[in-house]
Amino acid sequence: MKMNKISLLLCTLFSVNSAWAEHELKLREVNVSAPQEAQLLFNQIEAERSLTPGAVTVVDGESLQERNVGNLSDMLRYVPGVWANSYNGNDDVFYSSRGSNLDATDYDKNGVKFFQDGLPVTAADGNNHNRAIDALNARAIVVAHGANALAYGASTLGGAMDFITPTARTSSPFSLSLSGGSFGEQRFRATAGGVSGALDGQFSVQAMRRDGYRDHSHQDRQSLYANVGVQMTEDVSTRFYATYDDLYLELPRELTWAQYHANPRQARADAVGGNHSKAVEAWRLAFKTTVNNVAGGTLEFGASHEDQSLYHPIVGDGSVDSFGLIIDTEHKNEATMLRYQKDVGNHGLAFGANYAYSTEKGSNYFTNIGGTYDPTSMAFAPVRNFSRGLELFALDRWKFAPDWTLVYGTQYVSAEREVALGSVLADYHAFNPRAGVIFNLQKGAEWYANVSRVYEPPTTYQMIDQANGLGTPLDAMHGMVVESGLRGTLLADKAKWNWDVTAYYTALRNEILSIDNPDARGTSLSTNIDKTTHAGVEALVGASFDISGGHRIEPLINATFNAFSFDSDPTYGNNRLPAAPRWFARGEVMYANTLGFRVGPTFDFVGARYIDFENTQRVGSYALFGARAEYNTGRWNVFAEARNLADKDYVGGVVVKDRAGANDALLHPGAPRSIYVGARYQF
Repeated sequence: MKMNKISLLLCTLFSVNSAWAEHELKLREVNVSAPQEAQLLFNQIEAERSLTPGAVTVVDGESLQERNVGNLSDMLRYVPGVWANSYNGNDDVFYSSRGSNLDATDYDKNGVKFFQDGLPVTAADGNNHNRAIDALNARAIVVAHGANALAYGASTLGGAMDFITPTARTSSPFSLSLSGGSFGEQRFRATAGGVSGALDGQFSVQAMRRDGYRDHSHQDRQSLYANVGVQMTEDVSTRFYATYDDLYLELPRELTWAQYHANPRQARADAVGGNHSKAVEAWRLAFKTTVNNVAGGTLEFGASHEDQSLYHPIVGDGSVDSFGLIIDTEHKNEATMLRYQKDVGNHGLAFGANYAYSTEKGSNYFTNIGGTYDPTSMAFAPVRNFSRGLELFALDRWKFAPDWTLVYGTQYVSAEREVALGSVLADYHAFNPRAGVIFNLQKGAEWYANVSRVYEPPTTYQMIDQANGLGTPLDAMHGMVVESGLRGTLLADKAKWNWDVTAYYTALRNEILSIDNPDARGTSLSTNIDKTTHAGVEALVGASFDISGGHRIEPLINATFNAFSFDSDPTYGNNRLPAAPRWFARGEVMYANTLGFRVGPTFDFVGARYIDFENTQRVGSYALFGARAEYNTGRWNVFAEARNLADKDYVGGVVVKDRAGANDALLHPGAPRSIYVGARYQF
């Protein structure tokens, strides 16, 4: 099976090579630091951002080459409003945007919808359980916070992230990179491709491994990426994508307070005995076509298909008589998208649709003998889950007066869920309106405000483990969001400032949280909470100060304040929601010169957070200090990074309970002192 999938992707590459031969491939001159097509790409992204009356963060994929980016948490370091932390330094990452996914299970990792080149990647029911997005395979990442994801058709509480694939036209077609460091981390990546007239293509291969800073936290990952673009006519272009991922990671699991203080590097004994781990093998094929001058506008459409296998020992200590759980399932995800944009006078019209269909089939086995199960055993439950999602949206950006833009529109959501062989069948339908305004304060600066509705149906995992019982489906959570902010750049004498600061308030209804099962303490059941509040302030501020000819000081800070709480709940009152810290600030202060050298300190200040709904236990605040340096010549990029220089013990992630007991295993220790180095050469 694995070799067949690899062969399929290799055949894609060989077909590209054959087509290039027919066109007598002649690689054009490429400016490896800033290809013209890359500048056009970012101009388009910035134009779309400037027409959004809310927070949108854009991450340049090239900036991720300046430091060690080993997982999604590293990529999101300078994205305000998103709390992300790797549980054990690997691809098992907890992330929460505007208070999404503050759950007791964190199993399906819902609340944020992933896209790749505008095509939905998240499963149709909203889960990202098996997603290990490779941030290094992105030329740009667009993070639309909360309801600002309407332009993608998403209405999830946390918003959307669109990972835009690098191509031979937007990045160096040939490159080689190596990196590594503490705890056995090693990464190799090679990219080859080129441009010949109307045809371009790029192929990347990556291999990485890490032993991990805790026992039983090893990870291996091998990936292949390919894309081929064809400019069929002056107005019509198509790009094909192929991806293969093979991921294996061990799960040391969470510790009690006593275990954490005794040895934060240890793994839990049952995790080792039961080989708690996750093995995911996935391949994905997709295409996207762009047609200009369709009735005076631009039409985009595309489709994708993904196959994914999951083998996941997660409960059990490896002994014959103990209760265990091994998930052995196959997932299929199909998605399509359609976008049409057209300017009519002072109106910028945008229409779109997303459709996705997902299936999950296999079994849950209730035995775990060292990470394996007896396929002849009767101790299993079949898994048959189906989900469908349709999102339609329409937007008008009306420049009704000089410096003023009114943005208004709506989204229609239709979703179906079927779990446990028809024991739960549920349909969800909603219209989600949005209205906002943008005012140009001065050249390069904007004020914006919006009021929007968010809406998120439950995932199939939430519906299986629900307090209502299988006969009564959960309600979709929904609410109204009010947001206002400022963004822009300012050029002053020997200084340049840039900022994006926003404040928001969400009155949420029927938030889905997993609470303890009163009949089986220690197990969680999903339920609707009547009223909760999600509010906060998000700020990303950077500057560059010219201190003398060719020498600069460049500070950058991501600062976020969170106010997530129950609202007059009969059980929890106005308690704060757990898991996400009250506040956090991540930043750096770099010295830079015209020779391409940059060096400076980094810092992480993280506030306290509760680990239970009843607010009886919390993890204290902490501060981490590090440093990094890089040297960039345009072709060579070399970096060195040190983290947690004081080797401070701290809790990186938590597991949530109704009421945390002193002996409950709830803590994921953070990474100790670590050093990483890397180099990339672009041909």
